Amino acid sequence: MREYDLKKLIDNPEIVSGKIAEFFDKNILFKQDVDKEEIKGHIMKAENNLRFVAEITKKRFFDWALNGCYYTCYHAALALIQTKGYTSKSHLATLCVIIHEFYKKELTKEDVETLYNFLGYEDILFYVEAKNKRENATYSTKLLFEGKDIEKLRIKAILFVNKIKNILIENKFSLKT
Repeated sequence: MREYDLKKLIDNPEIVSGKIAEFFDKNILFKQDVDKEEIKGHIMKAENNLRFVAEITKKRFFDWALNGCYYTCYHAALALIQTKGYTSKSHLATLCVIIHEFYKKELTKEDVETLYNFLGYEDILFYVEAKNKRENATYSTKLLFEGKDIEKLRIKAILFVNKIKNILIENKFSLKT
């Protein structure tokens, strides 16, 4: 997804709502009861992926580190949408739910400030950029990526997961196992 396409989604709630409806029709997106264990499981998977990325980065497997960063963020995103009772089988469906449910909604002023501080435009843009880099690492024949770029992406992934964990904690979801 290009930045232009993301901007179109963010600026047009009706497009996001239409896409969400399509995802429901195609059995890609589901509503279910909130499953606190699933939320914890996604966060645990994200944290495990972060450890994996740290280790393989040391060994210079940068293409796999990119994949790990992306899936770290994806599991954190799946945990977040589960707080609203969504389960997704699609990266785009997950992104649409995040935009629909968490991005600048007309909640109380305090809710808007909290969610905006945690899920601003930059974080959603990072989520899409990580997916694009992951696709390049997976499908390209390029084997060498810059270590400094991987480290920046790894740090962004850590910050993204921490931001999601803070949202969960602020909304009374225990992450203790």
